Amino acid sequence: MDLTLTEGPPKEGFLLVEIDRFQGPLDLLLHLIRTQDIDVFDIPIHRITEQFLQALSGIDARALDSAGEFLEMAATLVHIKAQMLLPRFSEDEDEDPRAELVRRLLEYEQIHDISLRLSAAEADRARRFGKAYLPPRPRRTVEDTPLETTWEEVFEAALGIELPEPRREHRVTPRTVAMEDKIVLILDTLRDSSRVEFSKLVRGFRDKMHGVMTFLAGLELTRRRLLFLRQTRPFAELWIYRREDDEDALDEAPGETAHEGDDA
Repeated sequence: MDLTLTEGPPKEGFLLVEIDRFQGPLDLLLHLIRTQDIDVFDIPIHRITEQFLQALSGIDARALDSAGEFLEMAATLVHIKAQMLLPRFSEDEDEDPRAELVRRLLEYEQIHDISLRLSAAEADRARRFGKAYLPPRPRRTVEDTPLETTWEEVFEAALGIELPEPRREHRVTPRTVAMEDKIVLILDTLRDSSRVEFSKLVRGFRDKMHGVMTFLAGLELTRRRLLFLRQTRPFAELWIYRREDDEDALDEAPGETAHEGDDA
């Protein structure tokens, strides 16, 4: 904050102070009280207000924006001065108008003193130790403790220990259904017969994977041109035939009617 005073000889009863070295209005007000050895609980509000206003009279007009806190404190002092001069007829007549100001000054002085103590402790530590220094912890002294336990007590305690029951996990890994096994099953079945129903090949297997792999095996054998599949209508029985058989024999399949374009 760039607050300067007007040049010239000081007036009578005026304390020459440099406002720019104070951190705020409370700091300036506390300085005026302590330098004149004034009791903070019995502040001569008239004299302190005049001195505070005289200190602010030399503020440059360009610094008014940054001096708002000082002007607010000056208004507070004038208000307290007016309250002490005018008669009061309210219930709080016995209350001192300076009580709130005294409380703020004492609180500020306490915080300021703590800040100075911490700064001094920090500077003292910086002179003796480097940054992030941690004092070494003292090692604990090792003392020999005599053994007062007998072997009978140790043996009795060992017998009282119960071992945890071993946890046995039984994992069943399902066997993978191989398509080659289904190819062998289809070819072995068609050795004794020229055709076979798809449902017959998957009969007895509960896992759906057997049906899927059987169907894929049939498609693979069809791609190899070893057999062909036939279904007369949607959701009807799927028949598997040997490729070397005459396709005219398909009409003899029970419960089926041959239609052109039905071959898979």
